[in-house]
Amino acid sequence: MAHEPSLWSFVANASLIVKMVMLLLLAASIWSWTIIFQRWFFLKEAHLAVKKFEEHFWSGNELYKFYQELNTHRDDLHGLELIFYAGFSEYTRLNKQPAASQEAIIKGAERAMRVVLAREIAGLEQHLSFLATVGSTSPYVGLFGTVWGIMTSFRALGGVQQATISMVAPGISEALIATAMGLFAAIPAVIAYNRYASDVERLINIYDTFKEEFSSILHRQTV
Repeated sequence: MAHEPSLWSFVANASLIVKMVMLLLLAASIWSWTIIFQRWFFLKEAHLAVKKFEEHFWSGNELYKFYQELNTHRDDLHGLELIFYAGFSEYTRLNKQPAASQEAIIKGAERAMRVVLAREIAGLEQHLSFLATVGSTSPYVGLFGTVWGIMTSFRALGGVQQATISMVAPGISEALIATAMGLFAAIPAVIAYNRYASDVERLINIYDTFKEEFSSILHRQTV
């Protein structure tokens, strides 16, 4: 019985360019899986933090008392906690100034919350662009390796008098591994990007809605 070559033998016998393509795709796949797991834990924690904050905030607690509770660990705040803290901190500071008008106080608080919101959005969207890039480019990188491998295989046939399928099949198999690796890197990245982009959009809507609701609360308090 003829010995069938293993997958590793195809990789080991591939040309230098194809090996470089495979190594690049392997590195992209490993890094994208790292990001996938990191973002999964990060966004899960963000959703739990939103739920915890909303339960606490809308339970009827006094705003200043809640603000003081958050002030004890202000360096660890994120999400809705940080948006509330920034808005109420600026509101309190401006409210102590006798010359500050109601409109200036509200606008100052809103401005502080917008700055924090922009930073929180940047944190939520961190690394998602890499997943999108891997998902969109990996199949083409793999295809490049495949085309190069097939081209090399057919070029090698030019030096023989009689070509057989057994001569060209190993080279084509080596080349097709690059396409398979490209798909292996791209498919999880695309799925994760679509899922996480949806989660991020939902969190951004929650943050933005709270900012508007809290602005209305502050407006009523200054009347």
